[in-house]
Amino acid sequence: MDFTPLVRGRFLERLQEHLRYEHHAAAVQQGELVWLVEKAALTQMGRRYDFSTVRTYEDFARRVPLHNYDALRPFIMRMEKGEAGVLWPGVTRHYAQSSGTSEGRSKHIPVTADSLKRNHYRGASDVVSHYLNLNQSSRIFSGKALILGGSFASDAKVPRGVRVGDLSATLIDQMNPLANLFRVPRKDVALMADWNEKLPALVDAAVKANVTNLSGVPSWFLTLLKQVLARTGATCIHEIWPHLEVFFHGGISFEPYRAQYEAICDMSRMHFLDTYNASEGFFAVQSDWASQAMLLLLDVGVFYEFIPLDETDSSEPDVLPIWEIEAGKTYELVITSCNGLWRYRLGDTVRIEQLNPVKITIAGRTRSFINAFGEELMVHQAEQAVSRAAAVTHCHVLNYTAAPVFATEDRRGRHQWLVEFDDEPAQLEQFARQLDHFLQEACVDYQAKRAGSIFLDAPEVLVARRGLFDQWLASTGKLGGQRKVPRLANDRHLMDDLLSLNA
Repeated sequence: MDFTPLVRGRFLERLQEHLRYEHHAAAVQQGELVWLVEKAALTQMGRRYDFSTVRTYEDFARRVPLHNYDALRPFIMRMEKGEAGVLWPGVTRHYAQSSGTSEGRSKHIPVTADSLKRNHYRGASDVVSHYLNLNQSSRIFSGKALILGGSFASDAKVPRGVRVGDLSATLIDQMNPLANLFRVPRKDVALMADWNEKLPALVDAAVKANVTNLSGVPSWFLTLLKQVLARTGATCIHEIWPHLEVFFHGGISFEPYRAQYEAICDMSRMHFLDTYNASEGFFAVQSDWASQAMLLLLDVGVFYEFIPLDETDSSEPDVLPIWEIEAGKTYELVITSCNGLWRYRLGDTVRIEQLNPVKITIAGRTRSFINAFGEELMVHQAEQAVSRAAAVTHCHVLNYTAAPVFATEDRRGRHQWLVEFDDEPAQLEQFARQLDHFLQEACVDYQAKRAGSIFLDAPEVLVARRGLFDQWLASTGKLGGQRKVPRLANDRHLMDDLLSLNA
């Protein structure tokens, strides 16, 4: 039975709300800020900055400083221990685990009841609303959604009653039971932690279902789809799921994977819809087939601020509300959200593609990183792993850089490291193994993608000839006292240039 005609009206009602606020971003966002500070007025954060007397955005911006995760970590640790009303009202029992801090292996983002209802689930519903508007002939609710999510961390050192893990695990665990009628796999399979067991179980569930839509991270899903094709002997995924019509994707850039998806899909029946869905919140959704720009969601319990790109390294940067930004410019994104993140610097940069309504594209990170496969490997983690690998293998590293090698039809993706040694290790393979080991210790998301070599192959280490990086720096005009080699890159432009020089 196709339930799409029965529920389409409800979803399109939500779309009408979006259309009403298209030209009123300032008013909608000011309303969100008022709701946030009023809701949190009696929290410890609210009392510290006297939220009860905040009347304007200027009051708020003048009193509340910008925060990175390290600044909020002590408050979040108290929340995990069961303390109520710290950053947000009540007790918070769920936390989304993510990489990227300077003080530890991971950061724990609070997932409050309000953030689930007002942000994450509303954002997911908004995605479906826009898709139904874009595809008037959709029969998406005639079958099942195949959702590929993570799991809870079994070894997280947190108090009893607290659950830490991938955001997707919390979303699946707390989902309305009625939604389970329209998705696969079962919750117990979806939340399995061991991917060596989970992947075959996912394939078993998927091949038996009438799948109409996919939701997940492109790199993870490609692995699953290839396993489904291998199991069935099919060459096109629509041979297995003839009613499959859309992939809702996010987390990492889809572009490196687009060609591979198109190769295994019947593109006359398939659509791809981009989302900006992070551990910290659901922020934007593609709303037009003609453009990859995403509509910024303005009424989902998030107040947005923007730091001009040339101000990101300033100790006191200019910070702009949405009514002061300009189209065509790139900004670092700052959020205040109903998960208790107050004026929080995400580390993401976005380009404002248009105003009225505000549409964005993700420009990148404010720091060097690799997140080609959802691994969120940061420079400080790479530095630590390289240093430890060199110590164990009794060698000295002069310079290095790393970049992704994207998956092909016959091989998974991996990281490629180009390393200039002062004295080389006796066995390069041992250095590579130790580097992989210490990267997994340093970065929980890299560890998850490397588990069982299911999603990410072991890193490849290449030796750079002596002086290679100096030669490259000289060619860019940057050789000298302030020289800096980019350690990590999310694309291959730098790596390919260096490999050409190395040859």
